[in-house]
Amino acid sequence: MRNRVRNRDRVLCSGVLLLAAAVSCRADSIVLHAARLLDVAGGRIVTPGEVLVDAQRITAVGSQVSHPAGAQVIDLGDVTLLPGLIDAHVHLFLHPGAEDLQTVAESVPQRTLLAALAARDDLNAGYTAERDMGTEGAGSADTAVRDAINNHLIPGPRLRLSGNAIDILGGHEDANGYNPAQHVLSNADYANSADELVATIRAQHKQGSDFVKIYETGHDTLRDAVLHTPYQYTAAQLKAAVDEAARLGTTVAVHAMGEPGTLYAAQAGVASIDHATQLSAQTMQLMKEKHIPSVPTFTVFEYFAQHGLTPEQMQRESAFLDYKVQEFKKQLAAGISFAVGSDVGPFPHGTQARELELMVKYGMTPLAVLQADLINGAKLLGWEGQIGELKAGYFADIIAVPGNPLNDITVVKHVSFVMKDGRIERYETVQTH
Repeated sequence: MRNRVRNRDRVLCSGVLLLAAAVSCRADSIVLHAARLLDVAGGRIVTPGEVLVDAQRITAVGSQVSHPAGAQVIDLGDVTLLPGLIDAHVHLFLHPGAEDLQTVAESVPQRTLLAALAARDDLNAGYTAERDMGTEGAGSADTAVRDAINNHLIPGPRLRLSGNAIDILGGHEDANGYNPAQHVLSNADYANSADELVATIRAQHKQGSDFVKIYETGHDTLRDAVLHTPYQYTAAQLKAAVDEAARLGTTVAVHAMGEPGTLYAAQAGVASIDHATQLSAQTMQLMKEKHIPSVPTFTVFEYFAQHGLTPEQMQRESAFLDYKVQEFKKQLAAGISFAVGSDVGPFPHGTQARELELMVKYGMTPLAVLQADLINGAKLLGWEGQIGELKAGYFADIIAVPGNPLNDITVVKHVSFVMKDGRIERYETVQTH
C-alpha cells in the first residue's frame, strides 16, 4: 500500500496542473529551475536560479546545481524562486463577519473545521509558516489543526500557536457589549494578576501552546488626533509572564496599540509588539536595545476602513489607519526592526500578501519588507536557521512568483508554486524533464 501511494504521488508531481485542493506530493530528489532566485540576506537576484531538494531539506542553491541521477527536474519558467512567506500574526479561527457574534454562534468543532480550511488557503497563497495569535474563545482547538498538518492529514503552514490569548476581566477581548445576565464567555482566558498569569500560562502550555499571547491594551480611542489605549498589565506583571514563558522555553507576544502599554511590554522584554500603532521614543529605544520587532498589521486596519460593519466603524478605522501611517514613518526613522503580520481572519485567508504591499507603500523598500518577513519572521517564530532563506540545510519551503519582487513587491500576491517541507502543495503550468 505504501508503494502504491508513493507512486501515485510521483505521477501527480509530474502533471501539468495540480489544483489547490489536490494531494501534496514529494519525490526523493527534485531540482527546481527558474529564471530567477532571490538571495534574501544578500539582497540580490540570482539569474538563473536552481534549488536541489532532497526529502525535506534544501541541499544546494545557485545558478546551477547538480542534477542527481533519477532526480525530478521541474522548470518553472519565467518566475522568481523565494522562501515560503511568513505571517507572524494570523487568526485561523476567525473569518469575515461580526467577530464577536461568530465566536458565540459557531461551535468549536465548526470553527476548527473552518480553521483547517483557512490554513489550506494560506498555504496555497504561499504562506508556509505562521504564528496563530489566539483562537478567540476556541481554547486549545488550534493544536488539533497544527498536529493534523504536521502529520500530513491536512495541508497547511508550519504553525506556532498560542491557544486562547490572555486578558483581564473586562479587558480588550472580554464580552463587554453583551447583557451580563447572559454570561457570554470571553474570547480570551482571564488572568488578573502576576500569579494568575503564571497559572494560565502553565495551563495553556499543558494543552499544547507554543507561545503566549497577551492583550496589553484596549479599548482604543482617538481624541484630538491622539491615541488613547488603557494598559491592562504593569511592566512587572508582564515580566512575570515573560519569565514563566522563558522557563518553559517559549516567549510572550503582546497585542499593544500604544502607550503606556507598549512601553511596559518593551520593559518586560516581550518577543514582539503587535499592532504597535503608537510607540514613544523611550519605547523604541528599548525595542532596539532588546531586538523586539514591531508587527504593524496594516491590512486589517485597511480592510475595516473599507469593509466596516457600519459607516461609523469605517470612519473610525480610516482615522486609525491614517494615524498609524504617520506613526509608522516615525518608527522607520527611529530604526526599529519589523516582522510582517497581517491579522488575517477578519478579512479573507489567503489574501494577506497585501501586508507586504502596504509596508512598501508606507515607506519600506521591497527588500527591507522581504527581509522583515523572512529573516525576522523566522527568528520570531523560533525557526531561525531553518526557514526564511534558500540555503543548504534549510527546510524546503519554496514558492515561485512572476517577475522580480525587488522591483515590484505586488508579485507576492500571485504565487504559482508552493513547496513546503519538500512536498509540492501547489503547482501550476509546470514543465518537467
